Amino acid sequence: MQKKYEVVIAWIRRELSEGRLKPGDRIPSENMLQEKFGVSRQTVRKALSVLESEQVVRSVRGSGTYIEMERRRRKRSMRIAVMTTYVDVYIFPLIVKEIERVFSEEGYILQLAVSNNAIEKERMILKDFIREKSIDGLIAETTKSGIPNPNLSLYKELEQMGVPILFINSFYPELDTAHVSLNDREAGRMVTQHLLDCGHVKIAGIFKADDGQGHQRYAGYVDALMEADIKVKGKQVVWIDSDEVAEMREDCGRILKRIQGCTACVCYNDEVANKLAGICMDQGIRIPEDLSIVGIDNSDLARFCEIPFTSAVNPVQKLGEIAAEMMIEKLRGTGELETVELMPELVIRNSVKVITQI
Repeated sequence: MQKKYEVVIAWIRRELSEGRLKPGDRIPSENMLQEKFGVSRQTVRKALSVLESEQVVRSVRGSGTYIEMERRRRKRSMRIAVMTTYVDVYIFPLIVKEIERVFSEEGYILQLAVSNNAIEKERMILKDFIREKSIDGLIAETTKSGIPNPNLSLYKELEQMGVPILFINSFYPELDTAHVSLNDREAGRMVTQHLLDCGHVKIAGIFKADDGQGHQRYAGYVDALMEADIKVKGKQVVWIDSDEVAEMREDCGRILKRIQGCTACVCYNDEVANKLAGICMDQGIRIPEDLSIVGIDNSDLARFCEIPFTSAVNPVQKLGEIAAEMMIEKLRGTGELETVELMPELVIRNSVKVITQI
């Protein structure tokens, strides 16, 4: 006995084979299909998802679902592109390795591209995907998602070609596209709250200005301070961009001036925390006696540095696994791409001093 969604699929295929629907035609709306077959919206969407995965139809946001043009139909290559900002440093090898493991087990091929967190490189990669028409899906890490991005139209073009897209680690708020990431706002709130619980009230922050994660982690920092009725002071916050992270020691004068008088500092991630620790060592500032430091991601930099520091866990392997499995289910027509934000956990080490209030 056919399942309900299979009845809808069979009808659309019959309409196409008998010429009542032609390539480029818009098929009846979801509401019309619901009424015609007496089924739920979920059943209709399941049927359309299967047909889209087979490139029989394509969905266009705000317009409807169309029979795919003949020139766009092609055999599935079992190839999914993964575009990351970096590949061999920090947390990125773990993410890519986990995605590759899932793809390999399911018979899919990973096509890796690296943007180097440069908008121009991201644009070149996306144009190649569009021109070559060689990928079935795209898992992409956003490039400088905290500032306006001129490449968003290319993502939309890929979606219109029937290539499902899933963002990882962050997302572009201007696009209605699912993402899998850490709940960055909660991570920022969590590490700040830990400093408050340890008696700190003068808490500085260093955040990245050019990516969405930096904005979200800053928002969590602000949430915790405001919940504790502590005034958020802009002069105690340092904003840096991606290129400036590597140059933090050279910029130590500005950074130290901003955090002067504070007993603790929330760092955008473990890399920034590690750079700040180096500045403190250069200047004779003791950690945690003179300055407490917390990071985010719980990377090797947090665990194996000279003074291991407290950090919020970014479950990057789970993140990669979820993204890979979700994309495969989408391509097989057995699932949809949905936003998933993983909750952080706090790992406490030796970088925070407990202040006893008298």
